[in-house]
Amino acid sequence: MIELYTAPTPNGRKVSIALEELGVAYTVHAVDLKAAEQKKPAFLAINPNGRIPALVDDGFPVFESGAILLYLAEKFQSLLPTGAKNRSVAIQWLMWQVGGLGPMHGQANVFNRYFPEKIPAVIARYQNETMRLFGVMDRRLAEADFLAGTYSIADIACWPWVMQHDWAGLDISEFLHLSRWLSGIGARPAVQRGAAVPFAQEKPNLETGRTIVAGVT
Repeated sequence: MIELYTAPTPNGRKVSIALEELGVAYTVHAVDLKAAEQKKPAFLAINPNGRIPALVDDGFPVFESGAILLYLAEKFQSLLPTGAKNRSVAIQWLMWQVGGLGPMHGQANVFNRYFPEKIPAVIARYQNETMRLFGVMDRRLAEADFLAGTYSIADIACWPWVMQHDWAGLDISEFLHLSRWLSGIGARPAVQRGAAVPFAQEKPNLETGRTIVAGVT
């Protein structure tokens, strides 16, 4: 039995979307971030880093959203291209999201929405870098329908972050290929189901990617 410990954040939604796309049974445990449940001993026994999401598969814990996506793709032999080179392309984009898009977009969210002091230079720094990364995606999507050529965990990793572009105060209308990709993935039934796990705080327009309310991972 797969158990998912999660909250309604971009990193959390990555895993629930993947599970819905795979069509496997799983149990959801909603983690209350405001109550710091992710810092309590029971959760730290699963994820020593004290962050969501975390997954337990028949007693085997997996933490870090990118590692969870890769574990699920390999376990179920899906959402990851075959062949060393094609597989590498998907993993490259997955690592790009984990190391770049997520952290930069996350900081843009924090300083634009949550930080008690508005520091224009800091907000601009993270917004500009996130827009640069959106441009990287847009150029890739000009030559392929999906980041790895076929729909994969690379797209699943990036989509929940791009969907929140306006939460970070960003407009992606100039990125036509990225906008097409965002809308197309948002129309997938499994994505819509996964994006509502563990619960929807506000019903998002998943095809246009307009604002949803989310916590900070």
